[in-house]
Amino acid sequence: MTDGGEPVVVDTNILFSALLRADTVFAQVLFHAPRTFFICETTLAELFRRKDKLMRRTRMDEAALVRSYHLLLKRVEVSKEDRIPAQFWSRARTLCAGLDADDEPQIALTLALHGLLWTGDKVLKTGLIARGFDRFFIP
Repeated sequence: MTDGGEPVVVDTNILFSALLRADTVFAQVLFHAPRTFFICETTLAELFRRKDKLMRRTRMDEAALVRSYHLLLKRVEVSKEDRIPAQFWSRARTLCAGLDADDEPQIALTLALHGLLWTGDKVLKTGLIARGFDRFFIP
């Protein structure tokens, strides 16, 4: 991928939205921006867990959804969570305390990459800003 600036860690809700509708800003940026996008392994698991919901909402059959997943995976780099240094996990736990522990991997990866977080979760974003985290990607 070409590098369009700082690395961007993509939250599951952005990917879910991009898979739901190809005409969203999320999908357009994700599939066409000259940036490097990263996801965590847990993001893959979460998308798989939501497979049936995506199929219902998009009216795609499984084969079409798999093709969409495949296109998506060509645009992102999957980061191994066990390679994120402990100090970033510790900081992510502190930042996510009382918000959503499920977001810790994305926050830890964002910190480790010195990147930006792309999330549509307003509660998470507001909570992180209140705790001094302001590294967000806004397309």
